[in-house]
Amino acid sequence: MQVKELGHVVLFVADLNASAHFYREVLGWRTILPFTDGEVFSGAVAFNSPGGRTHHELLLIEVGSLATPIPSGRRVGMYHFGIKVGDSDDELRAAHQVLVKNGVRILGATDHGMSHSLYILDPDGNELEVYIDVPDVDAQDTKWWTDFKPSALRL
Repeated sequence: MQVKELGHVVLFVADLNASAHFYREVLGWRTILPFTDGEVFSGAVAFNSPGGRTHHELLLIEVGSLATPIPSGRRVGMYHFGIKVGDSDDELRAAHQVLVKNGVRILGATDHGMSHSLYILDPDGNELEVYIDVPDVDAQDTKWWTDFKPSALRL
């Protein structure tokens, strides 16, 4: 077997309307499973990025407010997933402005050398990395993993 690409992410959410709003209105995902005027199809909403690379890239499934929340601190499970928003710091600055305007909790900003990243939380406490790839950087060069020390990013 050989992995060809990361296909999609599926998240359980407490409040589907709140999470759908966040991913659609704040982050700009395109809804592909019927969702209009608060009407939810089978307790789930599917999204694609505007490029429509595949059948769906994100699926949210409502489990309700009584579900066990994500534990804090060190734990086994997903740390974060990344959402590329461009290839320039101007695009990341624009994303930062949208996040701040919408009251999104920003955990930090990091210069990884090959990418510049903002770390945020969704309404259920899932961590996301909103990032840009730095132009003219060969991300296949192992020095970015072995020699470069990530630092605080100043936008």
